[in-house]
Amino acid sequence: MAIKNSWYKTWWGVGLIIILIIILIFLIAVGFYFFNLVKQNKNNLTNQKIRPTSQTYNVSTLDNFWLGTANPKITIIEFSDFACFFCKNSYYNVREINLKYKDKVKIIFKDYPLHEESTALAMAGRCAGEQGLFWLMHDKLFQNQGINTNQQLIELAKQIGADVNKFTDCLTKQKYLTNIQKDIAEGVKLNLTGTPTWFINGYKIEGDIPHDVFTQTLERLLIY
Repeated sequence: MAIKNSWYKTWWGVGLIIILIIILIFLIAVGFYFFNLVKQNKNNLTNQKIRPTSQTYNVSTLDNFWLGTANPKITIIEFSDFACFFCKNSYYNVREINLKYKDKVKIIFKDYPLHEESTALAMAGRCAGEQGLFWLMHDKLFQNQGINTNQQLIELAKQIGADVNKFTDCLTKQKYLTNIQKDIAEGVKLNLTGTPTWFINGYKIEGDIPHDVFTQTLERLLIY
């Protein structure tokens, strides 16, 4: 009785194995290429975000809410939108930076509503702000991103301990619409292309800055 050769010992089996090995090597090489490409692009994007423009800007902050110290070494102005996903990411940075650098840094919030519901959200922030509760509402709006009705905003006002009647009256009458529109007009004048946009000691930086990059930037500025 003849013994059949195993398929991988035949000429076509050996050829198939060689082809599969070549394909595997090719796929691994392609994988490494794209991994390095993505890593490089990410690094380039990060560098672009933290590279300030050579021009400095004067930004009005007379009627905006702020955190930190009144006599800062670093002033951070953020144009933000409560409906913006990237601004939600940045909100965590704002809080952590304030905790770490509250004696050296002043963080100022400016409205730049870009979505349909954003103006109402900005109004909610300011209406809470007139009761000294802006930053609590700021956090609530980002934590509950997606809400878009007055009733939902009133519920948030209850949660932070606001005078609901006063808040509701402010919200329905759009008491601070002119202030919000001033922020928008200034953003347009400053050629803002999206949110968040930052002005750190007058230098314009666009985009969601990673926390470690933000911290490194502040540490460098504090040295000088």
